[in-house]
Amino acid sequence: MARRIIKRNRRELDQGRRFFLTRAGILSGSAALLAAGGYFTYSDQPLRHRAEPVADLPDFRVERSLHYPMLAIVRGSQVDAMVRQAVEKLGGIGRFINKGDRVLLKPNVGWDRMPEQAANTGPEVVGAVVNLCREAGAGAIWVSDISMNDPQRCFSRSGILQAVQQAGGEVVLCDKEDFRVANMGGDLLKQWPISRFVLQADKIINLPIVKHHSLSGCTLAMKNWYGVLGGRRNQLHQDIHTSIVDLANAFKPTLTLMDAVRVLKRNGPSGGNPADVARENTVIASLDEVALDSFALAFLGLTPEQVPFLSLAQRRNLGQVDWRSLHFSESQIG
Repeated sequence: MARRIIKRNRRELDQGRRFFLTRAGILSGSAALLAAGGYFTYSDQPLRHRAEPVADLPDFRVERSLHYPMLAIVRGSQVDAMVRQAVEKLGGIGRFINKGDRVLLKPNVGWDRMPEQAANTGPEVVGAVVNLCREAGAGAIWVSDISMNDPQRCFSRSGILQAVQQAGGEVVLCDKEDFRVANMGGDLLKQWPISRFVLQADKIINLPIVKHHSLSGCTLAMKNWYGVLGGRRNQLHQDIHTSIVDLANAFKPTLTLMDAVRVLKRNGPSGGNPADVARENTVIASLDEVALDSFALAFLGLTPEQVPFLSLAQRRNLGQVDWRSLHFSESQIG
């Protein structure tokens, strides 16, 4: 019995072996056909997804006028009045904002810091500009920045959220769905994802603060445009001066108003120590961001020769480093 079972099992093994070899031959042939088909149909082109349209950046500038200065410097102790006078010196808010305009305000709100630490644009300055835009009849007033720290904490702790809400504006934060690829036209920045609010706005007001920066020496008006970029912004630090000029070339704001009420003199851009902050009680409005940045260097003890992006920007005809050669106004109030 045991032997027959053995013989029967051997026959089954032989049949199984023949079945396996036959099956293996079929599979080998199929694999060869698939490999041949793959060879003839292979392409070294990447799999293409649906192409995303690339946006062109609008030019938000107003026409220049010989009747008004290019730079208005106002010193004092009452921030709201200083902001109003600086804008009035350039022709008043009605020169820049029309009734129904969707206005994007771009302060520096990169860090989870309090106003006294001067790492972000002061809430008094932002609130004053929101008020001016509302009085001009703006249809929407958006305040936005791409923060380095948690954006909700940055806007709240900086005091900007409360200031904007009290003045009748709206803080808008970008998530990953809120970026659109745009043509930047720069030497380094060719195309880059930017906040969709830039593309949806009718007017843009840049609201930087005067700060020291460990890489570029300073972060002022032109560098403030980092805060509308998505993607891996740290890559741009490899050639930061060219990147800053590319940004200034791409983004052409309606108006720029610089906060030099509190100035972060050292350990920027994030700061943290109030001992690094000086009270300068100044706001400056301008249509020339190169001249504006050049003027602001004095607060940090810098000269234009120490800041390469300024001469690079002038060579690209983006503005004038010698701000004194322009028509400017200085006043003191409060």
